[in-house]
Amino acid sequence: MSGCGCTLRLGPRRSCASLQADVGKTFEQIEDKLRAFIDAQPVFFVATAPSDAGGHVNVSPKGGAGLHRVTGPRGFAYVDLSGSGIETVAHLRENGRICVMFTAFEGPPKIVRLHGQGRVIQMADPEFAPLLASFAVDAAQLPLVRSVVTVDVTRIGDSCGYQVPLMRFERERDQLIRFADNRIRKEGPDAMLRYSTANNTESIDGLTGIDPLV
Repeated sequence: MSGCGCTLRLGPRRSCASLQADVGKTFEQIEDKLRAFIDAQPVFFVATAPSDAGGHVNVSPKGGAGLHRVTGPRGFAYVDLSGSGIETVAHLRENGRICVMFTAFEGPPKIVRLHGQGRVIQMADPEFAPLLASFAVDAAQLPLVRSVVTVDVTRIGDSCGYQVPLMRFERERDQLIRFADNRIRKEGPDAMLRYSTANNTESIDGLTGIDPLV
């Protein structure tokens, strides 16, 4: 097993390090081909950790058409939708460290990782409205938005992804939208704001999550 996540057969004269160099490289910026690859992925993963070594490391899947985009040669952002947990936001508010990973489930194998410093833009922040408007958020998704996360990318790397299985994308799930619709019908237009205030203000390690929204 090499450090790039690939299973490789080692010959008698080649080291693991030299083989790894064949399949993974770093980039000075998010080039056009990388941008196209990132834009095409229906799901990506974010990894964060608290500063306390005894805290819980977190990895979260993120998806939704039009809800992530490259913002510049070394910039990335995504719309943070409501959920039962708030680990990513809480870790970013504490120390900003984040790794964003994209992997190809169709076509040629490929993994791209963006390491950097993340920042949480909340509804009360002056930047929030214009930043949110730069995404293709539809009316059904809008009540679910609780923040936007931006990343100043400090390292851009790819690797082979040979161990990632081939899987076919079927469709976006609609359970989260139906969950929000149901709560709004029962509790009124601010139902999801109240949900985030009740469930997303503190991480499992007691770190500050989303500021109360109502």
